[in-house]
Amino acid sequence: MKQMEVTIMGQSYILACPEGGETSLLSAVASVDSEMCAIRDGGRVKARERIAVLAALNLAYQLAERPSAASAAAPRAAAPASSDVQIDTMMARIDAALGSDGQLL
Repeated sequence: MKQMEVTIMGQSYILACPEGGETSLLSAVASVDSEMCAIRDGGRVKARERIAVLAALNLAYQLAERPSAASAAAPRAAAPASSDVQIDTMMARIDAALGSDGQLL
């Protein structure tokens, strides 16, 4: 696993990244950064932790609202299990990035 330095809302983070996953990670970072900056720039929320939670909720909602592949093609019943694995993997990477400091940002 390689490490990549990324910037989210002006703060640098070192994240673990599987080989070949650089593009996906950078895309995810760009989405999180964009969402967090939009919330911050809205001026109503100042605390970084709250901004991070609201951004996570917004991105999760957007993901949940995407048209389901299952409705387009019924034989793809394995898609939810694959999504669960992807979410678990992402959560593990977030935990590793946060380290032991116990703070979101």
